Amino acid sequence: MKPSASQTWPLKAPDWILNGPEWLSDLGYDFYKSFVFDNRYQMYIKGLGNTLLLTLLALLIGVALGVVISLIRVSWDKNHTEMQGPGRFFLGFFNALAKIYLTVIRGTPAVVQLMIMYFVIFASSRNKVMVAALSFGINSGAYVAEIIRGGIMSIDEGQMEAGRSLGFGYVATMRYIILPQAFKAVLPTLANEFIVLLKETAVAGYVGLTDVTYAGNIIGGNCYDYLFPLLMSALIYLILVMFFTFLVGKLERRLRSSER
Repeated sequence: MKPSASQTWPLKAPDWILNGPEWLSDLGYDFYKSFVFDNRYQMYIKGLGNTLLLTLLALLIGVALGVVISLIRVSWDKNHTEMQGPGRFFLGFFNALAKIYLTVIRGTPAVVQLMIMYFVIFASSRNKVMVAALSFGINSGAYVAEIIRGGIMSIDEGQMEAGRSLGFGYVATMRYIILPQAFKAVLPTLANEFIVLLKETAVAGYVGLTDVTYAGNIIGGNCYDYLFPLLMSALIYLILVMFFTFLVGKLERRLRSSER
């Protein structure tokens, strides 16, 4: 005779799980031990909050850093042949630093950068969210810089000449004429970078930060079954990505309709 569910399951589950059909009982028990038992769902909620906060902070850092790096690169590419004196030297110096930054950050894995940031540079800090946000922000900034630089370079040269003819200097022309058009052109791409960044933060568990992936891993270890906890983590990411993809689609349609 087949042993009852209460004999084979180490955790005491509710009667609606124990007395149901076998396939439903097994599925319900997996859900119960991975999500309900010992209030384990709270770890998923905490992980979700940390994931969203980490992604938002990293995106803000990445956009700010990317704008600065892209402006340095564009300014050098457009003006270095005409510049003289100390201005050319300093711009060339910062342009060289920007190139090194882009090469190193885009050429090394994000998880290695995260561990260097947490275990070496900020070894005395225990603010895992801020350290991870800084690490992912620096990583994202390299990609955002190239996105924005591409947007600026795509703007017709006549726009710069038009700004100069109206009496604007180089900085004012970039601020009021070039950058607004460039941001509008690259906004959907930046939104997609946010989605990519959201998934990249899944490695934050390497420094012990409780994100969605880390929560699933810990719960899987506690209940000696990784399938359902990791599937739950994957489902949370899938729902988030689908939601933000939907918002990006609406943003792209609105931008296209505003150009008509």
